[in-house]
Amino acid sequence: MRRFVVTGVPTVLPSYVSGGWRRPSDDGTPVRDAVTGHDVARISASGLDLGAALEHGRRTGGPALRELTFHQRGALLKALASHLREHRDELYSLSAHTGATRGDAKFDVDGGIGTLFAYSSLARRELPDDTVCADGPVLPLGKGGTFLGRHLLTPLHGVAVQINAFNFPVWGPLEKFAPAFVAGVPTLVKPASQTAYLTHRLVELIVESGLLPEGALQLVCGGAGDLLDHLTPQDLVSFTGSADTARRLRAHPTVVRHSVRFNAEADSLNLSALGPDATPGTVEFDLYVDSLVTEMTVKAGQKCTAIRRAFVPAELIDDVEQAVAERLAAVPVGNPAHPDVRMGALASLEQREEVRRSLKALRDAGRVVFGDPDHVDVVDADPERGAFCSPVLLRADDPDRAEPHEVEAFGPVSTLMPYRSVEQLVDLAARGQGSLAGSVVTADADFARAVVLGAAPWHGRLLVLDADDAGESTGHGSPLPHLVHGGPGRAGGGQELAGLHGVAHHMQRTSVQASPAVLSAVTGEWVAGAPRREGEHPFRKPLSRLRVGDAVVAGPRTVTSEDIAHFAEFTGDTFYAHTDEQAAAENPLFGGIVAHGYLVVSLAAGLFVSPEPGPVLANYGLENLRFLTPVKPGDSLTVTLTAKRITPRTGADYGEVRWDADVTNAEGESVAKYDVLTLVAKEG
Repeated sequence: MRRFVVTGVPTVLPSYVSGGWRRPSDDGTPVRDAVTGHDVARISASGLDLGAALEHGRRTGGPALRELTFHQRGALLKALASHLREHRDELYSLSAHTGATRGDAKFDVDGGIGTLFAYSSLARRELPDDTVCADGPVLPLGKGGTFLGRHLLTPLHGVAVQINAFNFPVWGPLEKFAPAFVAGVPTLVKPASQTAYLTHRLVELIVESGLLPEGALQLVCGGAGDLLDHLTPQDLVSFTGSADTARRLRAHPTVVRHSVRFNAEADSLNLSALGPDATPGTVEFDLYVDSLVTEMTVKAGQKCTAIRRAFVPAELIDDVEQAVAERLAAVPVGNPAHPDVRMGALASLEQREEVRRSLKALRDAGRVVFGDPDHVDVVDADPERGAFCSPVLLRADDPDRAEPHEVEAFGPVSTLMPYRSVEQLVDLAARGQGSLAGSVVTADADFARAVVLGAAPWHGRLLVLDADDAGESTGHGSPLPHLVHGGPGRAGGGQELAGLHGVAHHMQRTSVQASPAVLSAVTGEWVAGAPRREGEHPFRKPLSRLRVGDAVVAGPRTVTSEDIAHFAEFTGDTFYAHTDEQAAAENPLFGGIVAHGYLVVSLAAGLFVSPEPGPVLANYGLENLRFLTPVKPGDSLTVTLTAKRITPRTGADYGEVRWDADVTNAEGESVAKYDVLTLVAKEG
């Protein structure tokens, strides 16, 4: 398939569905360069069988993905991210037609590629090398330990349909694709028309890589048509765009009838608040000004996380206005190909008109203190043919006016407003009716706590910025794969990303009630009460021969007073319960001298270890350690060590083994329980 190239004759973008590239049945509608106004492509989904595309994803892509383990899917994501990184210069160049500067393009492209890398690492670090995932602890459902319950995550047997906005044509698709792919669910991408040619080239690069199973990723260029009519209860929809469109899609009869999982990232009147301590001359004051100017000008303010409402203490509003205006005056606007330009164009002339309409409403509540909504001097470009807009800073001295809390101008626009108390600031934050992101810039931890706790119910993410974290902070407007990207209310009520939470969104959480043996077989993880296999010491077995349930029972070992005294002297842990008979006897929990918990763990290790060189390479930690019953001089200890979970590491000659350790006394009571983590060679 020949890749998309901007030429004198605009290309009709084909869609990639049902296993191949399909051209529409008509010539489509033009998509224009945001800088020059020239046609760069044509777009249409006319004639495409979207129902067949969804069925192809379910019948071909889904089964192929579900055959892979989480680790295998993670490895493919890593390979794909590396492949795209090799082609990012091409994606940067193509981004210029969207009005993006080189910095804007890197924000979009590198952000998307970074998300793939992050989910690749998450899959291999936090999920099992299996096709299913046990979720949460084993729950005893009876007194005898023969009836247990546990939650299980399995991938939905549908397609993750994503309907994207124009502002992030690379990051947007990839941040939705990554968690779906890790979960084992295929994706169908429907990009916004204005920037679809960039998403089209992204998908071409992915298809050309040959890395993904057929049906794992499909692309529809053009209108959604009857796409939603073909959804099933196993499908999902993820939407980024306006709140009005989100409401219409969420109310689609098929979505409602089948209770289709629907995630929306919609309008967001994000705030940034300056603390009263951040006066001119402080680091925090400068951080606030820098952040506000950055959020207004990166991507020409076309970010769902950009700062729309800038709250500052009433006594500082003049200082902030002057500092921000001076910084904005130094931002050249124009052709993003020019080396001096720091802010490019909006995505389209239609988008510019939308921003101007919104500004008319905002000007009813305040006045423009920087910029001209109807005119801007541009560098190396025609201001009439290109979708250029001046950065516009407004000031609304009455923060109780409704407009700044209800109208979003999706461009380089922010409104400066005063506040006079923490209580008023928290109330004003809530007036946005739900936002994706907020920030508080202050060195006053008590002020930060009050604002965060007050604003948190209305926000998906909050950044507290100060001199200590500024050097490493990713900024107000940058979503991170490990954290929630979404927000309540007006922001759509959805949650993208968020690490494992984003993966679990594409899976069904099912409670499984069964005997220990069956539950172990279903989850692939040994649970207490399931059969064990004793015989050859499991430490003598390489990963290729080790099986879940392999165990060793070792002991007994009698704990003496001399053991306890020696451990106290040797380690320096002379806590009275181990060394002072009278004080220990008065302790209501012990009633006498007891062994150190870490002595118990050390003795247990001495019992179960196989000391000769062999497949076990290292012990790298303990988890979930609990001391359950005091150990006194004369008690005998026995330890049972059972292979609980086995995880080969992709690309390495060893893997991880999690062992269940249960240390008991002569009466069979557990005195300590914990997991031992080891690295074990695959062979040898």
